[in-house]
Amino acid sequence: MNRAPMDRISTLILGCLAATWLIWGSTYLAIKFALTSFPPFFQMGTRFVLAGLLLLVWARCRSQEMPTLVQWRNAWVIGTLMLAGGMGCVAYSEQSVASGLVVVFIAIVPLLTVLANLLFGIKPSRVEVLGICIGLAGVLLLARGHGFQASPGGLIAVSIATLSWSSGSVLNLHRFPVAPRSSGFASEMICGGAVLLMISQLMGERFHWPPQPLAFVAWMYLVVFGSLIAFTAYMTLLARTRVALATSYSFVNPVIALLLGIGLGDEAVTHQEWLAAGIVVIGVVILVVEKRRDQPREMA
Repeated sequence: MNRAPMDRISTLILGCLAATWLIWGSTYLAIKFALTSFPPFFQMGTRFVLAGLLLLVWARCRSQEMPTLVQWRNAWVIGTLMLAGGMGCVAYSEQSVASGLVVVFIAIVPLLTVLANLLFGIKPSRVEVLGICIGLAGVLLLARGHGFQASPGGLIAVSIATLSWSSGSVLNLHRFPVAPRSSGFASEMICGGAVLLMISQLMGERFHWPPQPLAFVAWMYLVVFGSLIAFTAYMTLLARTRVALATSYSFVNPVIALLLGIGLGDEAVTHQEWLAAGIVVIGVVILVVEKRRDQPREMA
């Protein structure tokens, strides 16, 4: 009589894994499709403000405790780093760099987070150091490939994105915790989205109205699937499985993004870039399998 609940849980976990692997792996191509009508910072700002408001209403309907003023302040700091600096620069870089290459570069976030934790006295194990070295070697090889060599601005933007996301992840754990559960992540999305919209105004971005049908569908996909469904799936995995399994998206997403970019986005990837991608994935796999502490949230 106990087998039915276990089967349901297994089906749930499988569905959540599929969501974090496939949906988050596809969001980078969706960002690129949306860029034809939604400029980068405006696209990310509107996406996160809408998703954050929807999530906050949902949390309120479920009687979750709302963030305090201090937690809203923390959400502003973390949202600025992780969403404005992280996702904003990702979208900006995709104007000139293939989405598949961008997500491979971003795969080093777990490596950078381990290094950042050194500032708080958390030392990596020898296996983690091996994973860091392999992953960074792959990124250096990737940066020397044609995709990033042809776009120095894109390389700078995605580098800022990874550093900003990693810094925000570590500060969220040690200095600026947001409210617990969904209300905290909603406040982070609302604050980060507001900062992104301010950056959009300062840069003079123009939204193309009416948006192209594909761009609008891609933007809606980012709001509903990328920010709400996949996020909920990830939180379910963190609550019900080992951290290593929950964060397995970090080495699956680059493969999904590369394949989708080539198949649907007409993106070209050289043999050197494929090799670099493989090296990065190996480094991240070693790190995630070894790591036992909580990991940062995904960049998508």
